[in-house]
Parts: sequence; C-alpha cells; structure tokens
Amino acid sequence: MEYKKSLIKRKRIRLGDISISYLLKESPAPEHTLVFIHGFPFNKNMWLPQLESLPPGVTGIALDVRGHGNSTIGHGFFSVDVFAKDLLAFLKKLSIEKSILCGVSMGGYIALRAYQIQPGAFSGMILSDTHSLADDNAAKLKRFDSIQSVLKNGRRPFSIGFVNNVFSQKSLLENRDAVDLIKSSIRRNTESSICATLLALASRTDTTDSLKDIAVPVLVVRGAEDKITTREQAGILVSGISNAVYVEIAECGHLPNLENPETFNHEIDTFLSRI
Repeated sequence: MEYKKSLIKRKRIRLGDISISYLLKESPAPEHTLVFIHGFPFNKNMWLPQLESLPPGVTGIALDVRGHGNSTIGHGFFSVDVFAKDLLAFLKKLSIEKSILCGVSMGGYIALRAYQIQPGAFSGMILSDTHSLADDNAAKLKRFDSIQSVLKNGRRPFSIGFVNNVFSQKSLLENRDAVDLIKSSIRRNTESSICATLLALASRTDTTDSLKDIAVPVLVVRGAEDKITTREQAGILVSGISNAVYVEIAECGHLPNLENPETFNHEIDTFLSRI
C-alpha cells in the first residue's frame, strides 16, 4: 500500500526483550496522540489510511505488536496481557503520558487490558470490531484446530480462509488493495508467531466486569457485515461503558478501516472533537 513518506516515518525502538517497529505521523503542536493497534494476524500497515488522514493537531502512531510485522518475537510466550504491557512500556519509553487508543479486533482486546492496568494513561478509546468477552470452549477449540492446520498446511491456506472471513462480499469483489494487503500481512508472519498468538487469544481474560470503570469517551465501531464480532458483542461494550457511542458502517466486514476508510476516518474526526 502506497503512503506519503514525507508525512509518515518508519521507526524502531528497543524495549526489554524485543524491538518494536512503528509508524509515526508527527504533529508540530499535538492536541492528541492517537495510537493504533492492529488485529491478528496483521501489522501496522493496515492503519496507513488513518495515519494519512489525521488532522494537523494529532500525532499518529501505529505499532507492530510483538511477533507481528517487523517487531521481534522476544521470549515467544504470548498473551494479551504481555501485549498490553508491551504497549504501556512503549508509551513510557516515548514519554507519552496521555494517548487515545484505537484498536481493531485483537487490538481492542489489548486496548481494554491496557486500560485495566493503567487507566490514567488514556484519554479515550476507539474499539473497532472487538469485544470484552473471553473465548468460550467452542471458540478455544476452534483456535486449537487452527493451530493444527497451520502446523500441518502452512500459512497460505490459513490466509485464504481468513481473508474470506474478515471482508464483506463487496470488499472481496471491489477492494483488491485491502484484500492483497491483508493476505501479504498474514503471510509475513511465521507459523510459530501465528500459533503463539492463537494461544494468546484463547487464553485472554474477560474484561467485561471492568467496562463500568472506563471513565473516558469511547467510540465503538462495527462493520455491519462482520462475521466475527456480533452486534450483541458490540452492544455489551456500549451498554457497559457509560460514555460510549456506537457506529455501524454499512457494507463492511471485520475491517471497516480498510473497507471504507473515508467513513471510518470521518468517525475518528468526529470522536476527537468530543475529547
């Protein structure tokens, strides 16, 4: 995916046992810092349409989660808790005292856990196509089956099935750039990283009970044709968070930021005006 290299810089920082790769769009006088967290098994490049469209008063950062994209794998024992603590350490290393998190799918799980750990670090959240529930037994078993499939058949069959599941039918037919980006993102991950992340997702904690403690503005976004996150799951976020607004984007699946970036970006701008 093409991007404006004069506006967005590719950066790297050492953090504990890993090296984190991230994209930075700086604002000379930022009113907000917006930190984007990708879903599984993608990387920071999925946020390029959002970084490019940010208003002048917003600094934007999109990072690769441990073991994804160009961030290193480190010790290799993944959990959503580890990812959230990596994020908090990353923000501290960059001396970012307050930020707004924008996470899609797994990125939303990470955002919710990071807020649980250190609520004072955040002034808002955008939660896209995600939820607060832990996997039930059926979902756990499905992830375990996916691990066996990846180990047996490799990344290519996994990526084909995944792409067909995350996009709406319209996006599959008409948005080849987004589809190709996600295919390449999945295939850039190693089998071990994919399997370790599947275990992390299966073992994540339920954050539903802490939704009532979220005291910052929250935007909940869902693609109307999302096959992975249900409207009921998004509704738990909206009803549980006192200052939440819900937006559903038509003709989009699990990745509305790529399927309809213009509408998604407009909703970000509207949300930022609330903070």
